[in-house]
Amino acid sequence: MDFSTLGKGIVVLGVVLVVVGGLIWVLGRTGLPLGRLPGDVQIEGERVSCYVPIVSMILLSLVLTVVLNIIIRLLGR
Repeated sequence: MDFSTLGKGIVVLGVVLVVVGGLIWVLGRTGLPLGRLPGDVQIEGERVSCYVPIVSMILLSLVLTVVLNIIIRLLGR
């Protein structure tokens, strides 16, 4: 692999991270209760806490699957 290909890959990865970060930032401002849905597990002890957003992860996975399938079908692949 040459440096040109590696550089392009790093730039694409950076753009993807910026877009995902922007989407998370915008979604955080909308007031969606992601992470606080019924079924999200939160266990707190005296010194340790564990948080597993099971329902939020399932909902996010379903939404992303539908959106990506629509995009792929529109692109004709």
